[in-house]
Order: sequence, then structure tokens, then C-alpha cells
Amino acid sequence: MTETAKQRLELWVEELHQKQLGLRYKVRRTLYSGESDYQQIDVVETEGFGRMLFNDSIAMVSERDEWVYHEMIAHVPMFVHPRVARVLVIGGGDGGTVRELLRHPSIETVRLVEIDALVVEACREHLKLTSQALDDPRVTVTIEDGVKFVKDTDERYDLVIVDSTDPIGPATPLFGAEFYGNVKRILERGGCVVSQAESPFYEPEQQRSLLTILSETFERTAIYNYSNLTYPGGLWSFTLAGRRDLCPIADFDAARFDRENLECRYYNRAIHRGAFILPEFQRANLGALLSPFKTEP
Repeated sequence: MTETAKQRLELWVEELHQKQLGLRYKVRRTLYSGESDYQQIDVVETEGFGRMLFNDSIAMVSERDEWVYHEMIAHVPMFVHPRVARVLVIGGGDGGTVRELLRHPSIETVRLVEIDALVVEACREHLKLTSQALDDPRVTVTIEDGVKFVKDTDERYDLVIVDSTDPIGPATPLFGAEFYGNVKRILERGGCVVSQAESPFYEPEQQRSLLTILSETFERTAIYNYSNLTYPGGLWSFTLAGRRDLCPIADFDAARFDRENLECRYYNRAIHRGAFILPEFQRANLGALLSPFKTEP
């Protein structure tokens, strides 16, 4: 067999982003492939990124770098809020965000609300690195539309994390004004919400739209960045919104950070502070939508 023929037998999975960028991963084998009422779900074992979860051909989780996303979505608000006991996670059926939350001793209950049961099932079977956290007795998994859940529930939470996919298909309402109005209703006094906020390079309009909704709903809004290998552009963002006196730099609990000694692989004191220092193009795009606060403790 010629070298060219060998190359033809290689299997690659490609994610196309906005018809202008493609990311390709060499596949060793397909572990799971199924279609739910909402999306196509695939779990593959890759050559350089370990096991990966794809929803509708979009990379959601990679074993090689999932800890970056999950540490930043969870630990930033956990060390800003003085004491988080009850958390609601919308989306995130892979379990990685829940895993990071459970590392904090103050956590009493975490409710994960995931619209697609097949995501949870596929991850429980093939992505145990993240999904094992879902078996913790403090965790309740609810298969339901997150928009409907926050509209109907009487439960209250210290922290809400919107661990959503991109704003397409079933995730679209998770970027809407009505949804965040209901999130505010179910937050305890002093509570906050963190949301997946796309890429400042490729989705500047979506970041403006989300920050507009948050600034009209909450007293204080901020956005912070992180670097991730498997997300297009490499630089992505989360939003943080909450009470009038919320300040993600000044509120950082350094003593508790040292005491808990989580030994993260990405998140640390300097990353926490630096994540809120935005590149100029992003500041120019978001402008007055961002609440002013000191970038030094």
C-alpha cells in the first residue's frame, strides 16, 4: 500500500465555523453516534485530544483541554461570591462544570438541568472524566428545558451557571431577555450568574447582545476571557452578572483560595485577575455595557 493510500484511509472529523474556519481532528475510533430530538451527538477517540464530544459536528468537550473551560466557568464565581451553597447549572450535560463546583466544601446541592437526555447518557458511558461527578449525592440531574425550568421553579440559588452550547437550535432562548429575567428571580440576595459568551473574535455582535440583556437585567455586569485549544479562535469569554456591589477583582477571596488549595491546572490568582483585563478591540465593542470596576484588588 502506498503512503498516499494509507493517508486516504485516515479518518478525520472537521468542525466548520461560520464558513470561514475549519478545525480538524484525527480520529482513532468512534465510540458513540446517535441522534436525539434536538441534535446529532458523537463521541470519538482522537489522536491528540483524547475523547471528544461533538454536538451537531461542533466540538463541546475534549479530554485534552476541558479543564480550562470548566475551571474558569466554575471557580471564578465561586471565589467571588462569599459563600455558595446551592447552584443551578443549565446545560453542561457532560458533567465537567459540576465536577469543578463539587471541589468547594461550601457546596450543598447542585441541580443540573439538561434538555437532552442523550447527551448525559453518552457522556456517562464514554466521558467518565467529566461525567463521574453526576453520581455525587449532592447532585440532582433534571432532564428538562432550562428556559422552562427557571420560569416555573420556586427554588432559589446562590449561583446560576449557564453552560450552554452556541446560540443555535435548542440553546437559542438561553441567550434571551425573558430567560435572564427569570434567572434573576430565582437568585438569592447577593447571588450571581455566569454564562458562556462565545468568542470576541467571531461573535462580537452576540457578545454585545448578551451584555445588553444582562446590563438591563442586573445591576453589575462583567465579561472575562480564557484560552482554549479546541474552540475556534482560541480566545473565548464568560459573562458574570449580579448585585450592585459586585466586583470580581476586589471580591476575590484570596484567603479562601489558599485554604481550599484546589491545585487547578489553569485557574490561579493571576489568571482570575487577568481574565477581566480585556483586549482593546473587545472593550471597544462592548463599551458602556461593562460595569466599571478596579482591575487591581
